[in-house]
Amino acid sequence: MEDADFALFIRQVKQKTNIDLSQYKETQMKRRLTTLRLKHGYGTFASYWEALQRDERLMNEFLDRMTINVSEFWRNANRWAVLEERFIPAMLREGRTLRIWSAACSTGEEPYTVAMILDRLGALARADILATDIDANVIEKAKNGLYPDRSLKEVPDAYRRAYFTAAGEGYRVSDKLIRAVRFKQHNLLHDPFGSDYDLIVCRNVMIYFTEEAKHELYHKFAKALRPGGLLFVGSTEQIFTPTQYGLESTETFFYRRKPEHV
Repeated sequence: MEDADFALFIRQVKQKTNIDLSQYKETQMKRRLTTLRLKHGYGTFASYWEALQRDERLMNEFLDRMTINVSEFWRNANRWAVLEERFIPAMLREGRTLRIWSAACSTGEEPYTVAMILDRLGALARADILATDIDANVIEKAKNGLYPDRSLKEVPDAYRRAYFTAAGEGYRVSDKLIRAVRFKQHNLLHDPFGSDYDLIVCRNVMIYFTEEAKHELYHKFAKALRPGGLLFVGSTEQIFTPTQYGLESTETFFYRRKPEHV
């Protein structure tokens, strides 16, 4: 009965929101949502679903808990240094406007990190930066650009001085960076992807998906890159057989779309 209760809940969520929880790892997702359901005193997912229909506040909390919103600036700083010192300068030498997509951007730390690097290289005006997430609430937080001190723990001092100002108990990212990033709601598992990106950043999200969902997404990411474009993934998301997606490993956690890939 418990499995059937959860399975019906998954179908109802997909029908109402187009969010397919069946493509997330079931054990992790079920544990997270069971904790949330019990916190509000609902004995079954059926009764919890009925409450979600009546209470917008409860629904917003559910959507926020269901999505994974953990991020920080310059996470794994040595990987961002490779992007700054090697890959972005090589892209800029080709002379065109760079198309960059920060997928599943959460509260905006990753696209703003990209924007900082571009600005330090004198190339922010030569880039189109799109940042997307499934959660409309975190997108609004990203647009506001306010962050707790813990989000800045890996930011190099020069960048901290140049792009952040104290605001209350935290920091606000500079208006220049906020203006440089376009934020948009987007469901990786449901919505179409763009194309001809020079760089796609999607980090520390794929670990929550099933192997089948990962397989589909890596194919879609590869097709969304221009030939020679880069996919930058998280530190626990190594792609073990990138060639099946038309990708090749070019540096730890960086994968390049092969020119011959169609």
